Amino acid sequence: MVTEVINGNELQKIDPVFGQVSFDNHEQIVFCNDKDTGLKAIIGIHNTVLGPALGGTRMWKYANEWEALNDVLRLSRGMSYKSAITGLNLGGGKAVIIGDAKTEKTPEMILKFGEYVNSLSGKYITAEDVGTTTQDMDLIRDVTKFVTGVSVEKGGSGNPSPVTAYGVYMGMKAAAKYQFGSDDLGGKKVLVQGIGHVGETLVEYLAKEGADVQIIDINQARLEEVSAKYGVKIFTGPDLYAADVDIYSPCALGATINDETINKIQAKVIAGAANNQLANDAVHGQILKDRGILYAPDFLINAGGIINVYAEIVGYDSAEAMRRTENIYNTTLEIFGFSEQNGITTQAAAMSIAQKRIDDRKKENAAR
Repeated sequence: MVTEVINGNELQKIDPVFGQVSFDNHEQIVFCNDKDTGLKAIIGIHNTVLGPALGGTRMWKYANEWEALNDVLRLSRGMSYKSAITGLNLGGGKAVIIGDAKTEKTPEMILKFGEYVNSLSGKYITAEDVGTTTQDMDLIRDVTKFVTGVSVEKGGSGNPSPVTAYGVYMGMKAAAKYQFGSDDLGGKKVLVQGIGHVGETLVEYLAKEGADVQIIDINQARLEEVSAKYGVKIFTGPDLYAADVDIYSPCALGATINDETINKIQAKVIAGAANNQLANDAVHGQILKDRGILYAPDFLINAGGIINVYAEIVGYDSAEAMRRTENIYNTTLEIFGFSEQNGITTQAAAMSIAQKRIDDRKKENAAR
């Protein structure tokens, strides 16, 4: 799997869908448009070998439609590997709504999107993501049963962000164990980039353990609020990637580890919640390995959210969701060991194990 970040002008030179650099034999791509509500959305279904494609709906003000398509292709592909590596009987899907969630989202738009989800008859199951909320999922529930992340009051599992954060925390502790010899994060210098719902909860876990936490976000008011709430520092250096820290935790948007940043990174561990952190999996994963920086694959350690909403499908309780999420610690250590034994990057190791599970199931299905 190769993920590249390219600008809109470059994207327009490529065949619109099947020639997209992020197209990876996706099974289905659905373009949704509704003039009355202003809905413009794309649903990407990457793979359904293991089960229905489950993944959140992101609402974002993309620069153009090409960027939106590129994002949904990358995100849906990542969901396939996330479910596979976590042992869930789910495929990979994702959706994006083009627009500013703060100013353009309306109940009518969300309901119309839910109707499109329903038209796929369960091949895609949605959930919340950046720019959407539990309340939005409650609305979607009015028009389709193919939605998770519904509020507890309506019989769902609620906001998955805290469970996502717990999984990242477990993955970070496993990375510390492997890299530093102890999973004790007390005194470790950790830079958290992006303090949304997941990032803030991660900061809370780290602060309670006594880590030396610094935070950075584009929202200054949010920075000051979280800094005061947990007693953590706001990063003020000229370049966050060159920061003198032990652990860099990207928890905002993806591709922050790219050609411009990778050789600046001083941290010895990268473990965060953001999806698609490596702009190019093969190239940047190898550079990190060569530089002795331990990378905890994002789709492995940020799987707590999907573990949480999967409970709505198979019926286990919140305690079981947390137990399964805590096991990310053990899985992460196994991936690191597999990577070292085979002389490959941690990203390649995680993808190899996930792909094997998908391939094995495909063979089983064909033999029936």
